[in-house]
Amino acid sequence: MTAEIVTGGGKSAPQVRVHPTGSAAPAADFTLLPDLAVRPLGGSVIWANDEFFAEKENLINPGPAEYQPATFGHKGQVYDGWETRRHRGRPGDDFAIVRLGVPGVIRGVVVDTAWFKGNYPPAVSVAALEVADYPSAESIAARDDWETLIDHAPVAGDSRNPFAVASERRWTHVKLTMHPDGGVARLRVHGEGSPDPRLLGLGPLDLAALENGALVLDCSNRFYSSPNQLLYPGLARRMGDGWETARRRDDGNDWVRIRLAGPGLIRLAEIDTSYFLGNSPGAARLTGRTNDGTELELLPRTDLLPDTRHQFAIAPMAASVEEVRLDIYPDGGLARLRLFGELGG
Repeated sequence: MTAEIVTGGGKSAPQVRVHPTGSAAPAADFTLLPDLAVRPLGGSVIWANDEFFAEKENLINPGPAEYQPATFGHKGQVYDGWETRRHRGRPGDDFAIVRLGVPGVIRGVVVDTAWFKGNYPPAVSVAALEVADYPSAESIAARDDWETLIDHAPVAGDSRNPFAVASERRWTHVKLTMHPDGGVARLRVHGEGSPDPRLLGLGPLDLAALENGALVLDCSNRFYSSPNQLLYPGLARRMGDGWETARRRDDGNDWVRIRLAGPGLIRLAEIDTSYFLGNSPGAARLTGRTNDGTELELLPRTDLLPDTRHQFAIAPMAASVEEVRLDIYPDGGLARLRLFGELGG
């Protein structure tokens, strides 16, 4: 995958800090993967033992944290993050629990302390849990079988602190613990979606949905936004919710490769250009790839309209495909890609 620059958390352009504790790695190793916890994917901060100064829900907001100096509320300076009160002899540490919007395999975590300079935690830990069904937040917080992913790792203030995770298990919840207190602006949990196996095979499936296990493998250009957003659930709410490339000044075209939720037979494709008006692609093409490398044309080069949810029937397929390449001509932006069908075949 093409490396992506990790920018700072705001006007002060915080540094990216890499720590040996907790198997930390350069952020570009895993931050191209989708953030499984982010709010637009359905993530939720379900519990915090303290949020006196700033609300826990800010942890998973999309986009970088914002800051405006000398903006005081009745509890002090307003921070775009999660901030707890100072421990004055109070035992224990502060923690928040996030239910992932898309359960899956976690490849890395970024603890972003943007704008927290004199009030960030000296160290953090991250643990994870897989839970079936929908137990209450109180019962989740009371569990003692959390598995540690990052153990008591030092963090820097006003910085993005990335940590690689070595685990192949599927997780539904993560717990961020600050040792002992302080503030964290954002928690990013990068990985690959993994669906509940109990729900597979119950009907037609979007084989390109991130929540079903699909994943962007590579793309030609991610100048304006990430191609991962093509696989998000729901409808885009604005142009920035999709994938948009830079303007090409050559004879080529842009493309994205997607690993499907599993080998399957695609029956219906939806190519959505919603909100892309003067920058939608002129045309698109879909090509499937079987497990032996054979390429199958699913949709020939077909003209597209701006700001339109296009639906195309796919002719009966000779074999199941495990990857799909979407070519757009010559460049531009798309809101969503849906590939409906059945696993197997």
